[in-house]
Amino acid sequence: MKKLKIGIVGLHFGRHIVENEIAKGPGTPYFDLAAVCSQERERTDAMASKHGCKAYHDLDALLADEDIGCIGLFCGPVGRANLIRNIIRAGKDVMTTKPFELDPVIAREVLEEAKSLKRIVHLNSPSPLFSGEIRQIRHWQQELNLGRVIACRADTWARYDEKPDGSWYDDPALCPVPPVFRLGIYLINDLVRLIGPADKVAVVSSRIFTGRPTSDNGQLSISFTGGAIANIFASFCVRDGEHYKNSLVLNFENGTIYRNAGPLPDELPVGSSHVEVVAWRGERKHVERAFVEGASGMYQWDIFARAVMGETFPDEVSTDQIVDGIKIVRAMARAEAEGSVVSI
Repeated sequence: MKKLKIGIVGLHFGRHIVENEIAKGPGTPYFDLAAVCSQERERTDAMASKHGCKAYHDLDALLADEDIGCIGLFCGPVGRANLIRNIIRAGKDVMTTKPFELDPVIAREVLEEAKSLKRIVHLNSPSPLFSGEIRQIRHWQQELNLGRVIACRADTWARYDEKPDGSWYDDPALCPVPPVFRLGIYLINDLVRLIGPADKVAVVSSRIFTGRPTSDNGQLSISFTGGAIANIFASFCVRDGEHYKNSLVLNFENGTIYRNAGPLPDELPVGSSHVEVVAWRGERKHVERAFVEGASGMYQWDIFARAVMGETFPDEVSTDQIVDGIKIVRAMARAEAEGSVVSI
C-alpha cells in the first residue's frame, strides 16, 4: 500500500508520536511524515529540520497544503472537537488521542459531521477496532458461555513527580480526577465496549504528594444501565516497575476473566497482555491462559490508513460508544466537585 502523507499538530505529546510512531514505529509502513505544526516556532523548526519535513506554525496554513491528506492531532483535549471540525471541513482525515473531548454533545456533533463529509476520525481510546485483548475477552465470553458482565475492578498506576505549570492539568474543571482522566480513560473506554452505557458514577480522590493543585490518587465507581458495577482505581503515586498495565478483574455470571492482574510475567512482550479465564463448566472449573498482542490504547495506524483508502469494518467503534465514555467523564467531574453520586 502506498504511504499516506501526514502532518502532526502539537509537539509536546506529539513529539512522542513523531519519534516513536511515525518516523520509526508502528505507523512507519503506512505514513510519511510530511509536516509538523505548533505555535512554538523553535521547537517546530527543529523537529522539521531533524525529520526533513515541512514546518507550520499555524493550523490553517497546514490545512491549506493540498499534498497532505491526513492530520495527527495531539494537542490537549480542550476545544479539540472544534479543531477536528476545521480539519474535516478542509477535507483531511484525523488521527487523534484520548481523551477525545470533554463535552459529549459537541463530540457527537463533530463525529456525525465527519460521517456526513465521509471523513475518517480515529483515536487510540476507544480504538476503531477491538484491541487484541478485548477480542480475546469477547471470544471467551461467547465460547465459554460466561453470560453477562456482573462487576469489574480495574487498576492503573504510575509515579509522576509533577509541578504546577498553569496548564489544563492544573484545572479540575478541565482535568477531573487527573489519574483517572489521564490514565484510567483507557479502562473507562474498555468497560463501555464490554458492558455498555452507564447511568451513575461516584468519586473518591486525594492529593498525596504531587505538586499540582489537582488530585493524584483517585477511584471512580460506575453503575451501568444493565446492572453491572465497576470500580476504576488510578494513581500517580505508585512506583513498582509495572506502570500502566491496565489490569482488569472482570466477573461474569459463569466465570471470571483476568487481564494483567497480579505481577506480570517477565516474558510478556511490550504491547502485549496476559489474560486468563476461569469458568464454571457444569461440575468442574475450566482455566485458560493466553498472551495477546495489541493492548488497549495502542494507535491502530494500519486500520486508519485502510479506512482513509475507503475500507470499512463491521466491528468499528460506534459514535454512541465514544460519546458514552465522554458522558462518564463529564459525570465524574461533577461527582468530584459535588462529592455526591451523579446520574448520567
